[in-house]
Amino acid sequence: MIQEADIGVGISGVEGMQAVMASDFSVAQFRFLERLLVVHGHWCYKRIAQMICYFFYKNIAFGLTLFYFEAFTGFSGQSVYDDWYMLFNVVLTSLPVISLGVLEQDVSSEVCLEFPAIYQQGPRNLFFDWYRILGWMGNGLLASLIIFFLNIVIFYNQAFRIGGQTADMTALGTTMFTCIIWSLNIQIALTMSHFTWIQHATIWGSIVTWYLFLAVYGALSPDISGNAYQILVEALAPAPMYWTTTLLVAITCNLPYMAHIAYQRCLEPMDHHIIQEIKYYRKDVEDQHMWNREQSKGRQKTKIGFTARVEAKIRLLQSKMHKKQ
Repeated sequence: MIQEADIGVGISGVEGMQAVMASDFSVAQFRFLERLLVVHGHWCYKRIAQMICYFFYKNIAFGLTLFYFEAFTGFSGQSVYDDWYMLFNVVLTSLPVISLGVLEQDVSSEVCLEFPAIYQQGPRNLFFDWYRILGWMGNGLLASLIIFFLNIVIFYNQAFRIGGQTADMTALGTTMFTCIIWSLNIQIALTMSHFTWIQHATIWGSIVTWYLFLAVYGALSPDISGNAYQILVEALAPAPMYWTTTLLVAITCNLPYMAHIAYQRCLEPMDHHIIQEIKYYRKDVEDQHMWNREQSKGRQKTKIGFTARVEAKIRLLQSKMHKKQ
């Protein structure tokens, strides 16, 4: 039974430890199964779904800017980013994703136990269907277009600094990469519902680390830093266009997502959106009658078990027909 299940849960007791050794999770008492499923099962599904969708968004938003530049330059093979920027991208944009996949909580554990029906978001696959996956991919495509073409339009064939100097390819690539760092980290900050000091350290620390890296990398010998020698201190930091472009691109890239979230929360809210609003405005304390009513709705019987049994029966019949053929 444990081997046939999607996730095996063993209960350690007087029967022995054979079931526990063959299971994925082990609990000491049967009553712990409620918290394992309703709380940690719900959190785990949301974390993995959001993390994978964000990976689609991140890689598309970053990777397509390279393709656009190659097409813009006639596929010359020249990269717009420094080689060290490509390596540093793994560090700067991976730590926030790890914190999302480990620590994200849309609602607290107490609320999960008070509203068991919110667990249905997992069996109904509300956060990892093709509609949501394609939506995140489209968001990444839109972000890559905004990042690349806004930088090209702003920096192409016009003065970059007060002295009249125009931006070279190194300044353009560094500014574009700065916009990527800001846009992607702001996007994951908007995605998160639960913040601890770890999330703040990984998100805003990644942005600060990027500027420290530019300062240290630019201070190295030109034999090592190449065209990026003193790129931040002497070229980018004194130029107001660099900071204005970063702010403009970061806000523009995240406007579609903010508009989508505002529409969804106002007109088509999901279960956890309603609960978050109730907790934020303390309606569970000020309007106890409404809170009890919502709790009773959250404990209504569902057909999740019935549909699961029907699907299991269909799979069994299909396997028998396949063996006969």
